[in-house]
Amino acid sequence: MRFLDQVRAAMRKNNSLICVGLDPLPEKFPAHLQELDQSVFEFNKYIIDATHDLVCAYKPQAAHYHALGAEDQLLMTIEYIKDNYPDIPVILDSKRGDIGSTADQYAREAFERYGADAVTINPYMGIDTVEPFTRYEDKGTIVLCRTSNPGAGAIQNLKVGNQFLYEVIAETAMKDWNSNNNIMLVVGATNPDELKRIRAITGDMTFLVPGLGAQGGDVQATVKSGLNREGEGIIVNSSRGIIYAGNDENFAEAARTATIELRDQVNQHR
Repeated sequence: MRFLDQVRAAMRKNNSLICVGLDPLPEKFPAHLQELDQSVFEFNKYIIDATHDLVCAYKPQAAHYHALGAEDQLLMTIEYIKDNYPDIPVILDSKRGDIGSTADQYAREAFERYGADAVTINPYMGIDTVEPFTRYEDKGTIVLCRTSNPGAGAIQNLKVGNQFLYEVIAETAMKDWNSNNNIMLVVGATNPDELKRIRAITGDMTFLVPGLGAQGGDVQATVKSGLNREGEGIIVNSSRGIIYAGNDENFAEAARTATIELRDQVNQHR
C-alpha cells in the first residue's frame, strides 16, 4: 500500500490525525527503565502499545538515536510497529538533503535499511536531492516547507519575486517534483496564516504539522487552516507533549491520556 493510502486508512480507522513523535531522551525516562540495556526500545514499546489505536502515524527522530549509538533500537522500534500494528505507518524524521549520489544512499537508509514508510527531507539542493526519494513510489517524501522553529522565518520568509520562499517551495513541490504523487510538506502549526496560504497553493496535498503541544501551536487555528476538502490532509505531530507527559511507572498511561486529549481537541475542529 502506498504511504498516502496507508495514512488515510489509519486516520479513518482510528478517527485520528495524530502522529506521535518517538524522540528518546534517556534522562527523561522513568527510573525503572534507565538502567536497561535496551532502554530506548523498551520506552518506545510502552508508548506504542499505549497509543496505537489513537494515532495515524509514528515519527521517530533519527538524530535522537544516532546520538545515542542506538540505531539498532531504531530498527527494532520500526520492526515492532510493523510486526504488531502494521496498519500504522512510520515516518523517519531525518531531514536529509544532499547531491544525487549521496541522496541515493540516504533513501536506501530510510526505506531499505530501516523500512520506514516516509522520510523528511531538506529541499535546498533541489530536484537532485528530491528525486532519489520520490523514486520509491510507494513511500512518502515529506519536504521541509514552513517549519515551526522560531528562527525559520529569517530564511523561509525571504521574498523571491512576489512570493515568499516557503511559497516557492510549496508550488515547486506540487508542480515540478510530485510526478509520482508521493510528496508531502512539513508545515508548522506555529504559523496558521502561512499554513492557510500553503493550503491554498497546494490543494489537497497532505502536510506533516509539528508545533502543537510543547511548541505552543493553536489547535483550532491549525486545524481550520490546514484541513483539505476531505477534512483530512494534516498529520498533526506531538512528541515531547505526549511521550513525556508522565515520568513515573505510569508514564505510558499518561502518554495515552495526552494523546486522547490532543486527538479530541483536533477532532473538535474538523
